[in-house]
Amino acid sequence: MESYSEAFVSQLAQQAYDGDATFPIVASRCALIVIDMQEEFVRPGWTPFWVPAATAAVPRIRELIERCRALGVPVIYTAFGGTNHFLDRPKCGSAMPNRYPGLEVGHDDWFREGRIVPELAPASGELVLLKPSYGAFYDTPLETILKNLGRDTVIICGTLTNFCCGTTARQAYERGFQVVFGSDVNATDDEQLHRAELKTLRKGFARVMSGREIGEALAASRAAHAGV
Repeated sequence: MESYSEAFVSQLAQQAYDGDATFPIVASRCALIVIDMQEEFVRPGWTPFWVPAATAAVPRIRELIERCRALGVPVIYTAFGGTNHFLDRPKCGSAMPNRYPGLEVGHDDWFREGRIVPELAPASGELVLLKPSYGAFYDTPLETILKNLGRDTVIICGTLTNFCCGTTARQAYERGFQVVFGSDVNATDDEQLHRAELKTLRKGFARVMSGREIGEALAASRAAHAGV
C-alpha cells in the first residue's frame, strides 16, 4: 500500500485550493442567481447590515446581468422578505450575533419587501424569490424552477460571499448543479473572509471566475453553438 508524507498531502491540498473545476460553461445550460442585492445590504448607511463592498460591486454585477440577458441566460433574484409572518425562519436565528442585539435593531421597514436596489432592478418577467434563510434553495422553489428551465449550471453573484452566496453554492452543488461563483461579483463585510471562502469553494464546490471571465465564457459558448 502506497504511503504519503505529510508534506506531500499538504502540497496536494494547496494545489486543490488553487485549482479549477473542469466542467464547461454552456450558456444554454446556465442561470444567473443574484443573491440579496437589496437595499438593506446595498443602500449606503441605511441599516447596520450595509455591506460597502456589495455597493462597490454593483457596476460589475450589472455588467454580468446585462451580458446574461443579452445571451438569453435566465436571471433569478433572491431577497430576504417578510414571508409567512417570519414563522419560516430557522428558530435559533435570533440568537446569532449577526442580529446585533446590542443595537436593538429591528426597524419595521427592514427585510420586509425585499427591494432590489434600483441599479440592478429586475426586468419584466424576471423572478424575485423571497427566502427565509441564507441559502437560496432552503424552503424555496428554486430547484424546481431551474429544472423546469432546463438549467443544470448556476452562476452566483451577490452578497454576502461567506453567508448567503456561499451557502447557496454548497446547496446547489449538493443538489447536482454545476456551480460558477464570481470572485469579484460577490462581496462580504471582511475581505479576508471573502478570499477564504473563494478558496474553499474553489477546492470542492465551484468554478471560481471573475465577472468578466464569466461573461466572456458565456459569449464564447453562445458563439460556438451558433457556429460563429
